[in-house]
Amino acid sequence: MRAWTVARPGPVEADPLRLVERPVPVPRTDELLVRVRACGVCRTDLHVTEGDLPVRRPGVTPGHEVVGEVAGWGAGVTGFASGDRVGAAWLRRTDGTCAYCLRGAENLCPRSEYTGWDADGGYAQYTTVPADFAHRLPGALDDVALAPLLCAGIIGYRALRRTSLPPGGRLGLYGFGGSAHLCAQVALAQGATVHVLTRGAEARRLALALGAASARDLSEPPPEPLDGAVLFAPVGGLVPVALRALDRGGVLAVAGIHLSDVPALDYERELFYERELRSVTSNTRDDAREFLALAERCRVRATTHAYPMSEAPRALRDLKAGRFDGAAVLVGDLS
Repeated sequence: MRAWTVARPGPVEADPLRLVERPVPVPRTDELLVRVRACGVCRTDLHVTEGDLPVRRPGVTPGHEVVGEVAGWGAGVTGFASGDRVGAAWLRRTDGTCAYCLRGAENLCPRSEYTGWDADGGYAQYTTVPADFAHRLPGALDDVALAPLLCAGIIGYRALRRTSLPPGGRLGLYGFGGSAHLCAQVALAQGATVHVLTRGAEARRLALALGAASARDLSEPPPEPLDGAVLFAPVGGLVPVALRALDRGGVLAVAGIHLSDVPALDYERELFYERELRSVTSNTRDDAREFLALAERCRVRATTHAYPMSEAPRALRDLKAGRFDGAAVLVGDLS
């Protein structure tokens, strides 16, 4: 099969991805073999490719928003049939026995593994996924529409929950890419007022089209105090900015796996009055199931831009440069 690999992490402008020939992977006893039909392009893929995240698997194939069909399985797998449509997401495996897993916080498992970082992902013709971590996908959406839901959507949903937004609350979203535009739809469906702060004019137009009450540049404050906010942009300098925009008791959730350095915080201006700063670490399978069901029920739709799988490097460059709103999705089989 053909697959993209990170030959040597570095700036995407220097083309660190290489297209190579590899054997079709053999699924382990508890795994499915999945023929990839579409794979979303996530900012975490950019962090893996450029080396913002430490190398876990040299020459890894990125991609963790995988929509595909079952092409085989290990001897211990039951309940799947050839051709079943399944999704592989960021969380790939946990130990299931640690204190975190046992209390329902498997996203904090110290031995957790991740698709496209610890194991090869979906920028390829085939990948594998542990059957217990494969998601059965709703039938109403096509492959391209589904792919961004498998990370951008799930993480956005968990980040929204981490804000503890009260019913009818005022939510600020800092950055408005693949995850934020899905998070906004969930928040709006739940009755929130959404204010978007982002640098891109196209992204601001999309935010207003989706129903945001306002969409402003990052240099501007929101028009009213916020009950909660999510920081999607990986810019630590925005943390104090977003905290200052919170009303008393408001919560800021930082959604990214990577963030540039956060400047010193002014306690009285940015944290006093019980404002809170929270991180978001991956997701649980329950998060994924809840979100996929909610997305189907509330008709959450990703704004997508399809790229041929053969143009994965261009998709990552365009993501980094902010050349599209919504989310990019790789399609095709690299043949």
